Amino acid sequence: MKVQMQGQQLRLRISEAELAQLQAGKTLANLTKLPSGVNCLQALKTGAQVRWTGTAGDWCFELSQAALEDYVSGLPCRDALVFMMPVPESDAIEGHFEVDVRDSVSTRRA
Repeated sequence: MKVQMQGQQLRLRISEAELAQLQAGKTLANLTKLPSGVNCLQALKTGAQVRWTGTAGDWCFELSQAALEDYVSGLPCRDALVFMMPVPESDAIEGHFEVDVRDSVSTRRA
């Protein structure tokens, strides 16, 4: 899983193999260990609705199972599944979830 954060934008990109794990109910995780000894964990799983839990360093994003199924039915594609998450007293986070299009093309058309 690749995670990009910039301002109020979040981008999560996964491979077809990771998509299969996500569809099987598994949680995907990205762990970064910093030189200071601090660990930063980002996780992705499916649920009933879009939801964000955790803290700045350790968080879990829950993607709607129904939205994921709709998105997957159109693969391969370059478009992302876009979602908005309200943030109290700030701009909403604009999230982009996508399956790597090159991986998707080679896997689904093979």
